[in-house]
Amino acid sequence: QAHLVESGGGLVQPAGSLRLSCDASRTTSSFYAVGWFRQAPGKHREVVATINGSGETTYGDSVRGRFTISRDSFRKVVYLQMNNLQPDDTAVYYCRDYTRNLWGQGTQVTVSS
Repeated sequence: QAHLVESGGGLVQPAGSLRLSCDASRTTSSFYAVGWFRQAPGKHREVVATINGSGETTYGDSVRGRFTISRDSFRKVVYLQMNNLQPDDTAVYYCRDYTRNLWGQGTQVTVSS
């Protein structure tokens, strides 16, 4: 069954960094347009960043300037570099393939001292 595989989450102190990966190598999707979303407890899922096959990116207001989305199209992997993490960034982070409307299982990011 086609699916996306996220990795890279964990526990980090405030102002720390993490890099998330979304691997679509097991899918037959073109993986053209991809987004990172997050969902904190009791909150709606929100878009964090998106990237298309041309490398064009968009960011949510709360992460712009701190997070960077990038891709390795050959390996069909999309990354989310997260710097200066804050407790409000604590959430489960999900990857979404817009082309096939596929979602990953999510990876937990916890920012706490």
